[in-house]
Amino acid sequence: MITRICLGLSLLVAMPAWAQVEPSATGSPASDEAMQTPPPVSGASYPTATGSEARSNYLRAGFSAYLGYDNNVLENGSSTPAADFNYSIRPAIAIDQSTPRTHRAFGYSPSFTIYQNDSSRNESDQDATASFQYRLSPHTEISLTDSFEKSTNVFNQPLAGVSGSPQVPTEAVIAPFAEHLGNTSSAEFSYQFSLNGMFGASGMSAIVNYPNPAQASGLTNSNSYGASAFYNLRLSNTQYMGFIYQHATMAASAASGNSNTGTDTIYCYYTLYLKHALSLSASGGPQHFDVNQVPFPESAAWTPAITASAGWQLSRINFAVSYSRTVSGAGGLVGAFNSSSVNGFARWQLARTWTMGGGASYATQNNVVPALASLNPGGHTVSGTFSVQHPISEHFAAEAGYARLHQIYSGISSISQFPDSDREYVAISYQLSRPLGR
Repeated sequence: MITRICLGLSLLVAMPAWAQVEPSATGSPASDEAMQTPPPVSGASYPTATGSEARSNYLRAGFSAYLGYDNNVLENGSSTPAADFNYSIRPAIAIDQSTPRTHRAFGYSPSFTIYQNDSSRNESDQDATASFQYRLSPHTEISLTDSFEKSTNVFNQPLAGVSGSPQVPTEAVIAPFAEHLGNTSSAEFSYQFSLNGMFGASGMSAIVNYPNPAQASGLTNSNSYGASAFYNLRLSNTQYMGFIYQHATMAASAASGNSNTGTDTIYCYYTLYLKHALSLSASGGPQHFDVNQVPFPESAAWTPAITASAGWQLSRINFAVSYSRTVSGAGGLVGAFNSSSVNGFARWQLARTWTMGGGASYATQNNVVPALASLNPGGHTVSGTFSVQHPISEHFAAEAGYARLHQIYSGISSISQFPDSDREYVAISYQLSRPLGR
């Protein structure tokens, strides 16, 4: 999932007003009494829209038309890549509504893509997200989120966002043009029991599935489940610290055998808010993992886990970056891996009618079981994207962008022969918006 962050930014500029600002992710203290849930415990991504683009209480509908050129489309039943033009139509609808006690948001965007030279690759994809927050009392809140995606082109997937939370990775390797199903759900509860004290708990589940194994040779389906609890202490109006306990179970299935990975981690975190729009967070602690993969003996050990992030949001500039090091059952791979990643994005509204966005990501996966390292050593992924948007009128906007994906995984046949994928695209979007009352 981390490697899709920057690639999904290609959709960010086309529909910027559909992005939703999550106050807990920006980290700006709301008042002297109400506590924040800092990035390490909020579970939310840093905002993807600049301050001038942030919107709430709206109903929007529209569509985007894309012309893209991919230089490495692996044709069905063939190991030979081929360049191809493709044409996409993406209707979308989104609603965001807040009341004094609730906040609910929903978005749905199918897409339909036609390839110029290889009609067998024509596809219809789906993307849906939903979230609900309810304030049971002035100091008690629950939140529910769910996201689903079906895609056969990694460049068509939506923005996942940069998070400062030590969440369980759900996907490490990407088959760029393989049919892919993914679903992530989470629930969180928080209670502020004193002026400067808060505790909470959360749970999550994630599914990664490749319905057509021939398109994703060497990759596996996986399921991840996790639960965590945290204690949040406000040191001052600009400083927070606390502790997180996290348990995760990750299972992968393949013809060569199944693997189960369990991790237990204790994090100590600290968050500093500088001025109104900048936050810095760091968390770290011991992690215990155990791996069970037949026919190999069970393996267990202790290792350090680290997460750090920063977010900066002004009226015209938005920036976020994160670093993570943890052991997990990497989605798409059999076994447990020491996963390290750096990812981030920047968005700049140069003028009222010109906006630029870009991002980059680097992730490595190294097998933590010596007996399996020769069979499935892991690898690394590098991705990046850049896009420019210019409104044409009140409802129309034009966009152009470039995205690149580079992966080295010697044990994944669907990737190892042709590790690079590039896309250039142009797009026209149309959008209608209707405000909703509180």
